[in-house]
Amino acid sequence: QVQLVESGGGLVQAGGSLRLSCAASGRTFSSYVMGWFRQAPGKEREFVAHIRWSGGSTYYADSVKGRFTISRDNAKNTVYLQMNSLKPEDTALYYCAAARYYRPPAQTLAQYDYWGQGTQVTVSS
Repeated sequence: QVQLVESGGGLVQAGGSLRLSCAASGRTFSSYVMGWFRQAPGKEREFVAHIRWSGGSTYYADSVKGRFTISRDNAKNTVYLQMNSLKPEDTALYYCAAARYYRPPAQTLAQYDYWGQGTQVTVSS
């Protein structure tokens, strides 16, 4: 089992920045893929970014490309999402997720095996 705990959400003005953290505990493997998803009120949960524990390759949704950066600290078993140039449409509950194996494109909810409880990000205009 893997436990994921997100932190770092909050209220920020448009154009500002936030850094989300996802601490993983339990049994993890180098094959894992760590992802960030978000869900705005009344909308479906959507893919934001993912990173592979081994090698660190990353992939982003078009809506956040160039503004968000996903990274990992293997020693701390923690994944980060640096969010810059935030927009009101980035307002959502942000979830961390872990997939035991990398299966391209690793952007769908069903491909992930473990989920955190989410952290709220609110961007005011």
